[in-house]
Amino acid sequence: MKAEILWAWRRLNANYWFYPALFAFLALVLALACIYADRTGWAEWLNDVTWLAPARPNGASTMLQVIAGSMIAVASTVFSITIVAVSYASGTYGPRLLTNFMEDKGNQFSLATFIGTFVFSLTVLRSVRAEDEQPADAADAAATALPGFVPQLSLLIAFVLMVISVAVLVYFLNHVPSGIRINKVIEGIGSRLMGAIRKTYPELGNDDGPDDRRRGKPLLAKKPGYVQLIDFSDLEEVANKHDCHVTLTVRTGDFVHSGLPLLEVSGGECTDGCRDDLRACFTLGFARTPEQDPQFLIDELVEIGLRALSPGINDPFTAVTSLHWLGAATTELGQRRLVKDICGNDSEECPVHPLPDDFRHYVHRGFGAIRSAVATSPIASKIMLSTLRDVAVTLDSTERRELLLGEASLLREQARLSLTGPDLAEVEEKFDLLMTDFKQVRFTQD
Repeated sequence: MKAEILWAWRRLNANYWFYPALFAFLALVLALACIYADRTGWAEWLNDVTWLAPARPNGASTMLQVIAGSMIAVASTVFSITIVAVSYASGTYGPRLLTNFMEDKGNQFSLATFIGTFVFSLTVLRSVRAEDEQPADAADAAATALPGFVPQLSLLIAFVLMVISVAVLVYFLNHVPSGIRINKVIEGIGSRLMGAIRKTYPELGNDDGPDDRRRGKPLLAKKPGYVQLIDFSDLEEVANKHDCHVTLTVRTGDFVHSGLPLLEVSGGECTDGCRDDLRACFTLGFARTPEQDPQFLIDELVEIGLRALSPGINDPFTAVTSLHWLGAATTELGQRRLVKDICGNDSEECPVHPLPDDFRHYVHRGFGAIRSAVATSPIASKIMLSTLRDVAVTLDSTERRELLLGEASLLREQARLSLTGPDLAEVEEKFDLLMTDFKQVRFTQD
């Protein structure tokens, strides 16, 4: 249940409307509180501040009208710019990157600031009373020593919000163009991937997931969708309650539909209620998300590289940047125990057995998926060979270094089908250098 609550919260604040709606509500509450302070005389001391000239009703109304009108206009412009940037990024880098831009907190808080300032100014504006207007009651008439009613504290807060909004506008105009630069986009995906790897596999080592797995009676899915979240803590609780073991047959990010197994149950007594509780531990949705799914971020880097190397775009240097970040992520994976500690103590008695992960799977998911496109570019081919070498020299496991060497050999074979002449000769020479470095590393570490 805790994981589902956290998941709902993350999905909620990832929506583009959430922070603008939240700021609008907070601005309304703040405006009502400030007006109350002005009406009850708590803010009369502002009339005695010599450097803060008290505003008259006409000036206050004009100021609030200008702030409210300009803020809603700027908010509309900000939204339009964001949509244009999102459309450009989606068409250029790939539709799966649309989520990254919609979740960008800089865009969300910028729009939220302008909407909040608009709501605050408009709410305060309705309380301003001109000098020739009849007060609503005695308390209204006594709210200020000046003729009419001017909420001095509310007006001061509106001015401060206007200054903040101007600063946010300057930030936004710089944030949007810098945020859609391809190097910045790839850096954001790569950094998020590195963090996801460290969170998923916190321990250093060379172990892969266990090969021996318990078999049991399959628990079938009842509806289609991508596995967006697996609540491992609830799975453990249900398994312990019914004295059974659950062996997962899917990972986060897999697509399931009716009739496909989610897990297998062995031992104990798992009734219909138990099976319903186990199904409730899986959150299914219409799309994959990066939560609990490092492969999703690897796929995004691969997608950018594949698009960059397509004949219609032909941008090998963007693919080079993707390869560099794939190399950094592969290094993190190669230095860690690829075992998920479900029960918190890595105990053999843990009743939850996830689908095992291994280094080979991640290497094929990254470098293997982009290999065929890289082989068509001599620039990208040589960089990928260099990247594989750089990853290999950081690893202690001979088996994992052999996997990287095998990937380099496959790239050479693919390049022989795609390249000819001097381009192929340069790739062959680069591979020979990699082999020499690999032998030296193996000799030194052995």
